[in-house]
Parts: sequence; C-alpha cells; structure tokens
Amino acid sequence: MTPAPAGLSPASTAAEIIAHLRAMGSEENRQGMLRYGIKIDRALGISHGVQRDIAKRITRNHERAFELWSSGIMEAQFIASVTADPKRLTVEDARVWAASFDSWDIVDGVSDLFADTDCWRELIEEFAKDEREFVRRTAFAMLCWATVHRKKEPDATFESYLPLIEQHSTDGRNFVKKAVNWALRTLGKRSPVLHPPALALAGKLAASPDKSARWIGKDAVRELSAPKTLERLTAKAKPLK
Repeated sequence: MTPAPAGLSPASTAAEIIAHLRAMGSEENRQGMLRYGIKIDRALGISHGVQRDIAKRITRNHERAFELWSSGIMEAQFIASVTADPKRLTVEDARVWAASFDSWDIVDGVSDLFADTDCWRELIEEFAKDEREFVRRTAFAMLCWATVHRKKEPDATFESYLPLIEQHSTDGRNFVKKAVNWALRTLGKRSPVLHPPALALAGKLAASPDKSARWIGKDAVRELSAPKTLERLTAKAKPLK
C-alpha cells in the first residue's frame, strides 16, 4: 500500500488534497481496478485503505467535502463521503450526489454516509423506485449499511424492507441484482429474529421462475443456511451472563 503523502492535515484545503491525490495516482492500479468491474474513467488508482487514511488525517469538514466532491475524481468523492457530516447532509444533497454515480464502488462507499443521515429511510424508498441502475443499487447498499450500523433500530424496521427486496429481485441488471442479494443476506444475519423471515423469502425466490430472483434466492439460502451463520446467530440469541 502506498502511504499517503506527508503534509495533509485538518487544515488542508480541497485543492491541496486533490493535488496530493493526483501525485499518488497509479496507472497500474487503475488497470487493476478493471478486473473488479470498477469504472476507471474518473479514478486515479488509489486504494481504499489509503483513501481512508487520508480521510482520517484531514478529519471531518462538511464544506470542504463538497469541494472535494465537485472535483469529479472518484477518490476525492469517496474521501468527501467519509469527511462530510451525515447530520447536515440533506435529501437534495444525496439526490445530487447519487445522480453522478457511475460505478459500484463509489455507490457502496457513499451509501455508507447516506445510511447515517436522518433521511435514510426516505432515501431508500426513493432510490429503490429510481430506474437508474446505480441509483437503485444505492437503495439496497444503504439498506445493508443501515442494517449493520443502526444497532438500536428495531428488527421490525428491517423486516419491513423484505417486500422491497422481493419487489426488485427481478431486476436483472448486474449491479442491482448483486445489491438486492447483499441486502437480503445482511438482513438475515442481523439477528435471530430476522433470520427466519429472510430465509423464507430466500427460499421463495430460489423457486422463482425469474432467473435473477432465483439466483438471489439460491445464493442467500446458501449463506443463511451455512453452519457459521447459524452458529453466530445462536451466539447472539444467548443471554449475556
């Protein structure tokens, strides 16, 4: 991993951060990203680990995050999502950012921020209805992150999203299909309460005549029925001593 250049700090401007990013760019890494289906038109070829290190070094700055986002550089946009304030990000901000999504990796990175906003449920519903492939993926990536991060949210909240998962299980587009599958598996592993209804839906989809739904269901059944998954859920169900 290439270390982040020295000199970055909370006082660094967006222009200085972007200059550092450009200096770190790697054509070899850019080409390597293609093997994972990542669109590289706007990428410099910097690993997520280094990007997170930079974000940690410069710390949160909401206004600067928007300047980084406006650069259009994928790495700068990911750092923007890590250093923006989720409590200040509005529905309209999220809409504008999501409209520019063109690769699964930026979707999954920024969805982590969106899931921490106060408007997360509104955004999931809205983005799931959107016909754009990467915007719809955002809805289900957000659902995954919310399922993991929002530990105080009642299980019933997440169970209520199973019909949404079923509704879009027939969207055969690669990046939507994989996100819907991810969401179903994540919900099923959240708790012993959510596991049975998620597994039931997975079984239903596995028997679907639709190719995409069938793939989503079979893959989810496999993971949700795996011994390691069942062991973790059993451990969660045991009362603390």
